[in-house]
Amino acid sequence: MGCCGYHTTSIPVQHTKLSGHPIISQLLSFIPRNIVDQASDTFQSDRYYKTMDTWKQLVFMLYGVVSKVHSLNSLCKCLLFLGQKLSYLGITTLPASSTLSDANRKRPNEVFGYIYYLLLAHYREEISDSYLSLPINGEASPDRVKLFDSSTVTLFTDVFKGAGRNPMNGKKKGGLKVHALLPLDNMVPELIWLTPASSNDKDFLGQLKAEQGAIYVFDKGYVNYGVYKKWTEHGAFYVTRLNENANYEMVSQIRADIHDFLAGGTILDQLVELKTDQGPLKARLVTYKDPLTGKVFRFLSNLFDFQSHTIVLLYKNRWEIEPFFKKIKQNFELGYFFSDSQEGIKTQVWMVLIANLIFTVIHKRIKEAEQFTTLVSMARANLISYVCFQTILKTNCLAAEERNLEIIQLDIFKSEHGGVLRNKEKSP
Repeated sequence: MGCCGYHTTSIPVQHTKLSGHPIISQLLSFIPRNIVDQASDTFQSDRYYKTMDTWKQLVFMLYGVVSKVHSLNSLCKCLLFLGQKLSYLGITTLPASSTLSDANRKRPNEVFGYIYYLLLAHYREEISDSYLSLPINGEASPDRVKLFDSSTVTLFTDVFKGAGRNPMNGKKKGGLKVHALLPLDNMVPELIWLTPASSNDKDFLGQLKAEQGAIYVFDKGYVNYGVYKKWTEHGAFYVTRLNENANYEMVSQIRADIHDFLAGGTILDQLVELKTDQGPLKARLVTYKDPLTGKVFRFLSNLFDFQSHTIVLLYKNRWEIEPFFKKIKQNFELGYFFSDSQEGIKTQVWMVLIANLIFTVIHKRIKEAEQFTTLVSMARANLISYVCFQTILKTNCLAAEERNLEIIQLDIFKSEHGGVLRNKEKSP
């Protein structure tokens, strides 16, 4: 009998899965406080703020993008349910919506970008994928391959100029373009550049400092022959597609057999020259026919010593960047924004990237026992739960004893009396 006269049973093994902190605190524990302090000191981001410092804004906004609330007012209302649980994070006062709004509008988004890059350096070795250790086609090491592309986030205001023409039936929506550079071996962005959607993709090349020996794979929208020439001279490599209207002169070529042309594969391997302001650019042009669709692709590269099929496979890996953009848009709040200012919108994008990095680290630590979307959904639905998040994720299935709810609650009514707490004779 329990202390109140109720029938009780022994404490089950489930209680060993409890943590001393709610899941929101467990997630934020992946952000070392000294990193936030370093960023705030570097940008002096707390200089003119009495209550809403950088750490508090990070906590509140990260909660918002993970929980996927649709407005700043909803975010502040939902924080009421955290209550004293925020004390684990050193926060004793809930924010007014106007206070958080001012911080989003006035605090420079670069401080959160800096936090992201410091976190990336902190977890870089942990998030690398060991299964990509084998060279691509036996030649290109995955840790040398870097992919970049852009994706547009649609806005309902014209804070950032949208791309394309104005529609006939209304005003054009604004848009923010997210340019991302991702290493093939971990698929976590190591460089992010945020621009209005109307900006040209090739402007991103000016922000990129090419590493010697690295292989950059990207779409033909980033065409800039002058940059390609500088990369070649610097010892950096590229693989991209050739624009249909490109002008070039053929230097030499290796034509494939007619049977290979009919069956598909590499049908032409050429050495070409393209004109730039700095002089002629020598490049390799590989023409490939898809065996399944019959579609013909032309790939431009300065990898002169690799097999032509390696160049084709390198570009095929470029599509790995598309699931990344889809992942962050589906799992975190990028459909609604908590601010209509440029700083606030960019800050929210950085929060999404920080959240993606945290969950990627968790995903690696549990050996990918659950799908990424599943673990984000589990965290979102239980942010105030005290269950140890990583322990639950590693649990493949529950034993019959663990699924018996009677052993974790009081038996207020005897089984023979029936009622809502009555157990079924057989477990499901």
